[in-house]
Amino acid sequence: MFKKNAVLFQFFIFGVVWGQQDYPIHPISFTQVTLLDDFWLPRIEVNRTVTIPASFEQCLITGRIRNFQMAAERKGKFCTAYPFDDTDIYKTIEGASYSLAIHPDKSLDLYLDSLIYLIGRAQESDGYLYTARTIDPVHPQSWSGPSRWVNEHDNSHELYCSGHLFEAAVAHYQATGKRSLLDIAIKNADLLVSVFGPGKLLVAPGHEIVEMGLVKMYRVTRKTSYLELAKFFLEQRGERKYNKTSRNVWENGMYWQAHKPVTEQEEVVGHAVRAMYLYSAMTDIAALTGDSVYGNAVDRLWQNMVGKKIYLHGGIGAIGDGERFGDDYELPNLTAYAETCAAIGSIFWNYRMFLLHGDAKYIDILEKTLYNGMLSGVGLDGKSFFYTNAMQVRNGFSHPDLEKSRSGWFTCSCCPTNIIRLMPSVPGYIYAWKGDSVYVNLYMTSEVRFQTNHQPIQLTQQTGYPWDGKVQIKIKKGSSGPMSFLLRIPGWVRNEAIPGNLYKFQDSGSQKVTISINGTPIAFLLEKGYAVINRLWKDGDEIELEMPMNVQKVEADPLLREDSGKLALQRGPILYCAEWIDNGGRTSNLIMPGSAAIESNYRANFLGGVTTLETDIPAISLDKDSLGVTTLKHHFLAVPYFAWANRGAGEMNIWFPARLKDVELISKTK
Repeated sequence: MFKKNAVLFQFFIFGVVWGQQDYPIHPISFTQVTLLDDFWLPRIEVNRTVTIPASFEQCLITGRIRNFQMAAERKGKFCTAYPFDDTDIYKTIEGASYSLAIHPDKSLDLYLDSLIYLIGRAQESDGYLYTARTIDPVHPQSWSGPSRWVNEHDNSHELYCSGHLFEAAVAHYQATGKRSLLDIAIKNADLLVSVFGPGKLLVAPGHEIVEMGLVKMYRVTRKTSYLELAKFFLEQRGERKYNKTSRNVWENGMYWQAHKPVTEQEEVVGHAVRAMYLYSAMTDIAALTGDSVYGNAVDRLWQNMVGKKIYLHGGIGAIGDGERFGDDYELPNLTAYAETCAAIGSIFWNYRMFLLHGDAKYIDILEKTLYNGMLSGVGLDGKSFFYTNAMQVRNGFSHPDLEKSRSGWFTCSCCPTNIIRLMPSVPGYIYAWKGDSVYVNLYMTSEVRFQTNHQPIQLTQQTGYPWDGKVQIKIKKGSSGPMSFLLRIPGWVRNEAIPGNLYKFQDSGSQKVTISINGTPIAFLLEKGYAVINRLWKDGDEIELEMPMNVQKVEADPLLREDSGKLALQRGPILYCAEWIDNGGRTSNLIMPGSAAIESNYRANFLGGVTTLETDIPAISLDKDSLGVTTLKHHFLAVPYFAWANRGAGEMNIWFPARLKDVELISKTK
């Protein structure tokens, strides 16, 4: 059953509906990829064996499952903090279903059946499913409003809950072939179609994702009413009445991305997670309808985000008040928010942009976020998390609301459950195809079999990435026709820290990339960030790609004032930071001269196996009498940013001054 149904993922996670207009590039599902990678496979296995069970346990302990039990009985009192707490169960079911698709587990399968049975009992007869109201309709949770949908534009999250239900239902159906959760979702989606639309209830969903979920439901059911409703919800944005002259995000609707019609928006604004889900749905609609106005809009928005509003680790949403984007170039370090969910949403959006345009720059952002701003959100143990992903921790001076150590769960625990559903699907970002061209986007040891337009093909990839830049790909074909391979040459090889001008490498020289076929070096053309190799391939042909992994010092655009005159360190796709525990208890006193010679060393038994960076640099130290300062020689050690805060709490820095510009005196009382 699992092998047969797993193939369905190819059609519906991001991909095409055969015979209909859709993304021009076809993704290759993670269910078709056998992952053998030393970096990602252990993490996905920890997600399966530790993170998923821990999440279900937390859903039980915290009352999230109890809410469904009370809704099924139509009595009790909603017992968690937020009306969207239902979605933590949906997202965990989604991730568990993805895990089942590649790793059958009878006990997990049966447990999902029991949860789905409970969810079905909690659903009202007309399809409404929202425990915050169903438990006690007369006294619903405070954000929910006195009646259905009345607070949907703001904080009720009724449609948000539906969106995550839809995504979980599609995942479960495709993984198991069972319709139990899908039928619940269809009943709910049909209710939405009957309630919302032209001549019916008009609303812009307060927290987007229902639009993405409806698109997935459309792919499975072929019900065009679901696709039409997704587009309708998008087009309700900008219809609400706000103070258009105010720059206050609450007064003018920017927090909800509802300040103007979506196709007229040019700046990424408001709550960052909501924005990523909105732009993902807009990209889906651009692909499914061929609407160039939507395509132009997402292009503009992407340029604004990447050019002015993204952190070096790929994190987005700089401002804690509203978990939102700031103004252009407003990317503070000490108060950086960079929610894990927003990083995951950025991965979803950037992959859709790649499927629409076939440009490696979108995968460059995806990769930077995947290895850094997202991966930092989960600890090496698989059960400790960051909600926010700091750019700097300074003892005594960090923002009191931002995290300096990891937590096993949160009152609002959207981030751990989002990680759960992303992790198993990571292999699905490696390969894609169009016509008789094959894209190799990410470098992970893996095997894959798939069918292009005219021929079956099997690839075996071997690599030590992200610590080593050598990649070997062995080809086995089912026919003798020509085929193109498009190997992504990452931006970090081509002297791009991130696409655009927001960050750059101090050394402006590109690193030399070599490609060989069967041991013979070849010349290649670079198109949209891909090395394009077209030829008549034979069974057993081997491609070898070598990308030098020099340590790069990163500079920021001068408009990023907090990072002006500072340097960060990157090697391959990995961003580095210094932690207190490796640097004498401090990191905010370190200076990184532009001339510092940095060595890289792989340590198999350190932080799960990582490459560290080391050098000798100056450090500022107080004299014994605290009446002066001294510059000392310091042996500096940096670790991959994703691995920080796995050894306790303390100072952490990504950006280091290249030289002193000034000294500020700070006095503390004992």
